[in-house]
Amino acid sequence: MPLQPVTRRSVPDEVFDQVLAEVVDGALEPGEPLPSERRLAEVLGVSRPAVREALQRMTQTRLLEVRHGGATTVRDFRRYAGLDLLPRLLVRSGTLDVTVARSVLEARLVVGPGVAALAAQRGGADLEANLGATVEALAGATGPDADVERQLHALAYWDAVVDAADSLVFRLMFNSLRAAYEPALEALAPLMAEEVSQVGAYRVLTAAIGGGDPDTARAAADRVLRPATTSILATLESLAREDQPQEES
Repeated sequence: MPLQPVTRRSVPDEVFDQVLAEVVDGALEPGEPLPSERRLAEVLGVSRPAVREALQRMTQTRLLEVRHGGATTVRDFRRYAGLDLLPRLLVRSGTLDVTVARSVLEARLVVGPGVAALAAQRGGADLEANLGATVEALAGATGPDADVERQLHALAYWDAVVDAADSLVFRLMFNSLRAAYEPALEALAPLMAEEVSQVGAYRVLTAAIGGGDPDTARAAADRVLRPATTSILATLESLAREDQPQEES
């Protein structure tokens, strides 16, 4: 996608997003020198300070390499970027990236049961009551916005589970996944309805965590996450096929 003038001036976020799109889509390849600040400012129609701030942020996220006395070059984001980039990759230019969404769901399915097992090992005496109250709130959600409300309760549930797991790495991973997921929460509500309506499965998981049974907690977490994940992945794969250009016969 060619760079386009930014309609609102001096907005580093918009500059960041456009340059990021060029990097992610491969228009700017790894090792390629980045256009100068002056040139970017001219093409995007913004001030050089706005460009400078955006590029500084890209450098901080390890998307660019600044060589002393030399050019600023593009890095391979797949090798250098961190999870902090995930929210910007999931939804770009107002469109959900199906490939990134698939990755988020797959990571959730792999990591979630392990986090639940750790929570069962390390959770305190009050954890089961806390999780149980959240499940009952999830069960009691009604009305036209019930699916969205259930998702919010499910996020609160897993937030407590991650806290109980007492793992900084898992906490940072959860924070990044949540930051990527929340902006698309309403759009994903119909797809996630199957998962967040599994009150019985959540209760089994709560009992396993509260009972200090990591093996059962791992299996119960998989039971909570897998059915909806499988169906959503099938939907995303179908969307990806629809987006692929059709070969001429």
